[in-house]
Amino acid sequence: MKTSHEVDPHSHQHHHKGHTDEFQQDYPDEQQRPTREQLAHINGWGADLDRKDRPGVPMERTPPRFIPEPVGRLPQQEQNVEVLVSTERPGITPIFGTAQPPSGLSGVMRRAAFRWSENDMRHWLLLLGADRVNVVEGVVEDLAKGKVPNVLAEMGIKSEWQYNKAGLVKKVAIAGAVVGTLAYLMRRRER
Repeated sequence: MKTSHEVDPHSHQHHHKGHTDEFQQDYPDEQQRPTREQLAHINGWGADLDRKDRPGVPMERTPPRFIPEPVGRLPQQEQNVEVLVSTERPGITPIFGTAQPPSGLSGVMRRAAFRWSENDMRHWLLLLGADRVNVVEGVVEDLAKGKVPNVLAEMGIKSEWQYNKAGLVKKVAIAGAVVGTLAYLMRRRER
């Protein structure tokens, strides 16, 4: 008698083509693209076959725009600031942004975030928190330079009032309720 490692697992006879499920027998081995006639019964199919009916035709160019294929690898950008690299990547990408290098408390939070994988919620929560801290750091930096930031304008209050009055009123009401509740609770605690 043969042992399990001496038996060829595919030595049995096949009376069918490959290992397929009985429900897959209806499908052909090679997919064939349906003809226009076979698809004509679908409502709206082929509506854009005529070039004059295509909404994008005026934007299309004839001849099509030439976009050359990249030749070889991109040259590595010189790194003159700290660049945080994902744990999923083997190294730094050839091109990266240098406008906002990590600094201050938000930079510490970003460095901590990049210790974890991108599929870890801590990574993203730390990055979101670092963004909020960075906003506060920017306001403090402006005040240190003697510039008073116009927070309402930077929040887009003018546009919000012009295009979304109901939403703005709702936000102001919620903010007022939260501030009022906090003030009430603080006064109550003092008594």
